[in-house]
Parts: sequence; C-alpha cells; structure tokens
Amino acid sequence: MFPAAFDYVRAHSADEALSLLSQHGSDARILAGGQSLIPAMRYRLARPTVLVDIGPLSELKYLREEGGVLRVGAMTADMTLERDPSVRARYSLLTDTSDVVADPVVRCVGTVVGSLCHNDPSGDWGAAALAARAVMVVRGPDGEREIPIDDWLVDSFQTALNEGEMAVEVRFPTPDARTHGAYQKIERKVGDYATAAAAVQVTVDESGRVTHAGVALTAAGPRPVRVEAAERILVGQLLSENLIRAASDEARAISQPFADGRGGVDYKKDMARVLVARGLRKAAGRLNLTLGATA
Repeated sequence: MFPAAFDYVRAHSADEALSLLSQHGSDARILAGGQSLIPAMRYRLARPTVLVDIGPLSELKYLREEGGVLRVGAMTADMTLERDPSVRARYSLLTDTSDVVADPVVRCVGTVVGSLCHNDPSGDWGAAALAARAVMVVRGPDGEREIPIDDWLVDSFQTALNEGEMAVEVRFPTPDARTHGAYQKIERKVGDYATAAAAVQVTVDESGRVTHAGVALTAAGPRPVRVEAAERILVGQLLSENLIRAASDEARAISQPFADGRGGVDYKKDMARVLVARGLRKAAGRLNLTLGATA
C-alpha cells in the first residue's frame, strides 16, 4: 500500500522543527529514522498530513555520558549504541537490545528515541527502557521537561508527548560495577517483531544481595509491561534458582499477549516466563554470581 498524501518539510534546527510543529498542530509528525513511522503510514495506521524531517539535525545526534546518565540524542541510530565500545563494556542491557533490533540495515537508520516515540508494544526499546529506568526529555513551547519512562509509555502507539512538543533525548542511568542486565528475545526470523521478549537489570551489594531490580516484557500487552511483582521478589534477596523461578512466574502471570501468527496466548505467556528466567541467569553470570538452588 501507499501512504495517504502528505507534505514534507525538512527542518534545519530543533527550533525550526518546533516552529513547524506549532504551525501545523496535530497534523504534523516528526520524521527521524522513519523505520517505524513510514511502514505505519504505508498501512494507513498513521496518517499525518505533514512530515517534519529532523534528519539533518546534527545537534540531536550524540551519545555521551554526563551527570550519571548516558544521553542518547533523538537522531542517534541503534547501530551507534551497538558499536560503541564504552556502551558494550558497561551497558549490557542496552547492548543486548541494540544487537537484536530489527536487522542491521534498519539499525543503521532507525533511532532509539524514534522507537520509544512510536511505542509499538512489540518493539524492543520500550521494555529495555523500563528495566533500565530511563527518562525521556522533550522540548516544546514552554521549554524542556523530563518524563520517566513509566509515564511516557501510555498505550499502544501512544506516549505522553503533547501537541507541539518533540522528543530530543532519552537518558539511561549509568550502571555501576555491580549492575548488569540482559535482553532476551524470541522471533520467527531475523528482523521480525518479537514473539516474546524480556528485559532485566539487577544491582547487587558486596554480598550478592539484590538492591535494585528492573524487569519488563515486550509483546505482552498493549504497551511494554513492567513486572513490579518480580522486582519486589528480587530486591533484598540473594539470587538463586528458586528466586528466579518465583520472579519469572510473576512475568507469566502479568503477561497479556495477543494471539496471532507468531503464537497463541498460552505459548507467549510461557515464553515471557522463560525469557525472564534466562535474562536473570545471564545477568547473574555477568555479575560473576553462583546460583544455588536456594539462597
């Protein structure tokens, strides 16, 4: 299918992009990498009448650590995270995620912020951002504001972005040496949307006891899902097979997937359980923890 008719405008600064959004109102959409928006337009799932292209904006193309966070600009491609040595060395959850987003061609163009703005419930970055406790930064007529990722991801293809605003950055807290995570995904073929996926991140103290946990699911409902019950089970405990089993059971319980060509509801719910367990074991291995049957 072809998209509905639209006008195309290229912005040459963030201020110009905001001016164009103000001029055209709710009929306008920001075009960054376009790897999610353009297919949605082709299937008439999105029908903007004006596309504001921010592709030329080098001011929004950056990846840097500042003030205890990794700042990822709106024009920073997935491939940038995938190939950055410092990200691969320290941000294990983000590395796992960037490795499996779509395929290499898409990752060269698609952006992390764009994916979070699109908020496809089967997209990868939403769950990873939830587990990592990310924060979105948006700019609008009244200046900048920060939105915690839990508040940002409202519903299927819907975020907390207001009319006239544009997302300019996502911030991931910088993990310390005792923090690691993992992203586990099942897909029918390389480049497909997730049949099921899970993001986990844990911080442990010197004794190996969990002091902080993030657990989230992809393709488990109308939006990425935080598994708060699993996080509560993990915090304050030593990681063990029994603890992992209890946490992953909570993932299965909360998962509310839709049956489709990728699998039925029961299968997807069980895969949520399996993938959370795999992710926690992988994170434990990265933390050099030995898992016993009980803690």
